[in-house]
Amino acid sequence: MINLTLRQLRYFDALARHGHFGRAAEACAISQPALSMQIKEMEAALGGQLLERNARQIALTRFGEELIGRVRDILRSVDELGDFARASRDRFAGRLRIGMIPTVAPYLLPRVIGNLTQVHPELDIQVREALTPRLIQELSEGRLDTAIVALPVSEPSLTEVALFSEDFLLVRPLKDEGTPVPSREMLREMRLLLLEEGHCFRDQALSFCKMQSSPRELLDANSLSTLVQMVSAGVGVTLIPEMAVSVETRSAAVSVARFKKPQPSRTIGMVWRKTSPLARQLTQISDVVLSASKARGKQAASSRNSRPNGRPA
Repeated sequence: MINLTLRQLRYFDALARHGHFGRAAEACAISQPALSMQIKEMEAALGGQLLERNARQIALTRFGEELIGRVRDILRSVDELGDFARASRDRFAGRLRIGMIPTVAPYLLPRVIGNLTQVHPELDIQVREALTPRLIQELSEGRLDTAIVALPVSEPSLTEVALFSEDFLLVRPLKDEGTPVPSREMLREMRLLLLEEGHCFRDQALSFCKMQSSPRELLDANSLSTLVQMVSAGVGVTLIPEMAVSVETRSAAVSVARFKKPQPSRTIGMVWRKTSPLARQLTQISDVVLSASKARGKQAASSRNSRPNGRPA
């Protein structure tokens, strides 16, 4: 009989994710020698080498690669046992791991956390900000309970709940305020600033403009804040989601305008595993997130209406 502990399985999973003993040990809150010892004991119990070690990084052996999927299935099942126990209680308490994409988190997160804390004061809310592919992967592996992303994600194993839709607005230099809003055909002839590859918002903006990414036509940034400041400096124009406008343009010399219909937009929603025992509670939480988004929208509209410059056209 092979004797393995859940702790060893979690350590192995951390090593596979980080590819480095130091980073994995930090993530597991143990010393590096203790982590190494646990992995060696795991290898001895299994009778095979899991890792190829060198001075800078590690790599999984073929045996390790074959094993890691099974290990993650076991860890996910164990976590779901805990979720099942929590779901049976009258109150929603304990750990809640939420993922958010970067074009949502800075603008929606404060209200979401505030509302959740009020409704479920015993929750330990842990937030992970990452791009959609990473969030979906971590959700599928059981390392997140739910994620707030742009829909659809079209993953058969996930439940999708649409929460709200929002328009994309045009941000251009302040000197252009009052001039006609360019059509998407005209945008293709302008210097368009977009988020770097990997952001779903970039793909949505390109789709609206019916453009293909080209280094000669586009300039990339890794945040909406950088995009807006580049516009303020006269480098080009950009599109940003409506929820970000009041935050990102308040200290920038830019003009904000709406496109003519049909306006570019996106749908934001929550996703979670169809097998999650917390499905009922997560549905309730989606209502809390929706309330936060409505309050955020009213605040943003009020802020735009009171601003002397940069009013939507």
